[in-house]
Order: sequence, then structure tokens, then C-alpha cells
Amino acid sequence: MTTKKSKPTKGVIDVYSWPTPNGHKVHIMLEECGYHLGKDWLAHPIDIGAGDQFAKAFLKISPNNKIPALVDPNGPDGKPISIFESGAILLYLAAKTGKFLPKSTRGKYEVLQWLMFQMGGLGPMLGQNHHFRLYAPEKIEYAVNRYTNEAKRLYGVLDAQLKDNPYIAGKSYSIADMAIYPWTRNWKNQGVEINDFPNFKRWFEMIGKRPAVIRGCEVLTALRKPLHDDKAREQLFGSTQYQRRK
Repeated sequence: MTTKKSKPTKGVIDVYSWPTPNGHKVHIMLEECGYHLGKDWLAHPIDIGAGDQFAKAFLKISPNNKIPALVDPNGPDGKPISIFESGAILLYLAAKTGKFLPKSTRGKYEVLQWLMFQMGGLGPMLGQNHHFRLYAPEKIEYAVNRYTNEAKRLYGVLDAQLKDNPYIAGKSYSIADMAIYPWTRNWKNQGVEINDFPNFKRWFEMIGKRPAVIRGCEVLTALRKPLHDDKAREQLFGSTQYQRRK
């Protein structure tokens, strides 16, 4: 496992990431596709608490200053390509490998709608949940209640979908499962009681036992520190976020 900044290595996929739900999505997908960390792909840490995401070199491949970003030396036209946004990276890897996204039009859109559910709803809402429950400098009861209730609603959506389906998008494991699982690992911190959602619990425990999921969720975790530092809070939540990019 790469645990320090390193230069891109010829012939392997370089992933610039951090141990967050969005980072773990991509780590899991690479491992599920048969890419091996340290051999076929490298994890370059972008310490978002230290402000690495604002470095000019990183902004060239991730203009929104968010992790993860991927650089593949063997792009679709045989030339290097860089991709940012975790959902786009999952789609890119699915197209590159032919795995975890159905080839039929119907099957593909059944998966894509749940990927969009995660990208547009589950991720942002649970992110706000984490912020107001764990990181906000002052506890705002309205915000805590709003995002906790929304988290429970979203878990209810998942629970209903999984009542008659073994996986998020139906009968087959897909990028939708990989996108959603990392965001739900901290259900307890989100104010959710997992036993209230038995279908989700069954799926959650099943996905969590997959070897590639276990490996993917371990990537870079040794580098993560508790967010108690004021400087780190400023990098993540303060005015630094809104400075003009040059």
C-alpha cells in the first residue's frame, strides 16, 4: 500500500485519494475488477485535512479540489487520461473492464439510476448529516434533526428496494452497491438504527464480507487522523474552500 506521496509510475493506474466514502468507492472498484494495489494501481494520499487538495498539481486533474482523481496511462485512445468525480471514475472503470455494469440498455439504466441516487442524494445528505452531527463548531438542533431525519428516509428507500432484490439494482452486484456501501458504514454516527432496516442490514453485512470490499476500505486508513485540529477544519469547512482557483 502506498502510504506517502509518490510520483506516478509508468504503466499502472494512479489514484489520488484519501480514506473517505468517495475514495473507498474507487478503491473497492479497482480491487473488484482484479487490479491489485501496489502492482496494477497505486494510491497516492491527498491529505484533505492538510490542504493537499488545493495543490496546483492536484487541481490539474481534479479542478473541483475533491478526491478522488484517477490517472490511467492507457486511456481509451491509448493515451493517458485523467478522471475526477468518483461516480465518473466508477463508470470509466466499468467501461474499461466490462465489469459491474450490465451491457443491456435496461440493466444499465437500472444501475445508473441508483448510482445517481447515491451521487445526488445519499452522499450529499449523509455528508451534511456528518457535518452537523460531528464537525460543526456549534450544535444547531434544526440542522441535526433535518439531516438525521433525511438519513433515516434514505435508509428507508434502500430498505424498500432491497426487500425483493439481493443487490441495490437487482439480481447482480454492481457499481451501485460499491458507491452506496462506503457511505453507510457509519450508520451509527448518522443517528440511524440498522435493526430498523432489516433488508438493508442483510445487504450491508453481505457486502461487507466481500474480500475486495474489505481490502478497498483499508486503503490509506493508517494515515487518517481524528478531525480535532483547527487548521484541518479550516481546510475542509472554512474560507479556503471558496478562494478563487488560479
